[in-house]
Amino acid sequence: MQALPLSGLKVVEFTQMVMGPCCGLILADLGAEVIKIEPLPKGDRTRGLTGLAAGFFSAFNRNKRSIAVDMRSPEGLATVHRLVAGADILVENFRPGRMKSLGLDQLRMQALNPRLIYCSLKGFLPGPYDNRSALDEVVQMMGGLAYMTGLPGKPMRAGASVNDIMGAMFGVIAIQGAVRERERTGRGQEVQASLFENNVFLMAQAMLGEAVSGEPSEPWSTKAKPWPVYDLFNMADGTQLFVGIIGDDQWKDFCAEFEHPEWLADPRLSTNNDRAAARPWLLPIITEMLTTLPTEALVERLDRIGLPFAPVAKPGDLNHDPHLLASGGLIDITLPNGVPGKAPALPVMMDGRRLLPTAGLPGVGEHTRDILTGYGFSTTEVEALFASGTVGDRPVPPRRREDAA
Repeated sequence: MQALPLSGLKVVEFTQMVMGPCCGLILADLGAEVIKIEPLPKGDRTRGLTGLAAGFFSAFNRNKRSIAVDMRSPEGLATVHRLVAGADILVENFRPGRMKSLGLDQLRMQALNPRLIYCSLKGFLPGPYDNRSALDEVVQMMGGLAYMTGLPGKPMRAGASVNDIMGAMFGVIAIQGAVRERERTGRGQEVQASLFENNVFLMAQAMLGEAVSGEPSEPWSTKAKPWPVYDLFNMADGTQLFVGIIGDDQWKDFCAEFEHPEWLADPRLSTNNDRAAARPWLLPIITEMLTTLPTEALVERLDRIGLPFAPVAKPGDLNHDPHLLASGGLIDITLPNGVPGKAPALPVMMDGRRLLPTAGLPGVGEHTRDILTGYGFSTTEVEALFASGTVGDRPVPPRRREDAA
């Protein structure tokens, strides 16, 4: 079997919720050995979340190994120090000051292991805000994303943890850069990524659009469209279909397919800017034309001429998406309640293949013995740690199906 690109790298992960675990997930799926450090006895607190957060643990913790440690005890802390001493990378996303209070701050850990790459994932990079508590919602509100997503006067959170997940991705990018630099210098370093600065990066188009145009940004819900068609259509069968026409060639193909040669000869529709200006009278005509067609027939025609289109899907619909099923985009996984499920694979291909890990979700401390042995602990030391309650290997019993709602 072909080695994965990050094979051989050892990662210790002190994380919870989304951004930190997602960073570890990406590293693990790319081939790194990721050891999830979990507190005794219940482990990562996202294991027990319910409602809209019930999928947090399952989404971001596959393909890792778990060790359960009581880090409040001197023996537990010493155990963790030995793991860090043998690692390449440490990932953490606790609140500011928490790792220092545990005796696991960057200065101590790099003194212990000068080759260590210490990745901190925070709400804010160093600056006036760096001690504030942050959530994805917090930075969406203060970073302009909620304003651009919502209605006028009604900012709206995006429907996914976009900053957590993208922040994790930037953490991985920084880690990979630090690994490359370590090859030259032999030294590790601290790298950081954050929610707020990630959100600001997402706002680059709007920020620079304001600078170029001299006009303030408007929410996308009300923003004047720069194309003749970039809209959601309510079809006769009750479904909704997004259609976009964003270039001259697409406009020509659209007019030919739907038999409107007069539009191609109309001087009011000569350029993209002309067509965008004509939306007030043009779009109602196009809307009536498209929405009176059977949805399936319309989709076939749009697909044939290469126009951007999309039906509106719900998250659960993705489990049955034919493209994802045929292309390896979904990974079979057993959920904590024992029910089979599907999780998205990393959205990349490498050397013509999808990265499809076979390891599922770890139980709390499931790999404790193997991890300790692999990091040089003797049998006597391992048994003593278990006997004292410093470490554990008792997986959480699967929840009953009815408990998982």
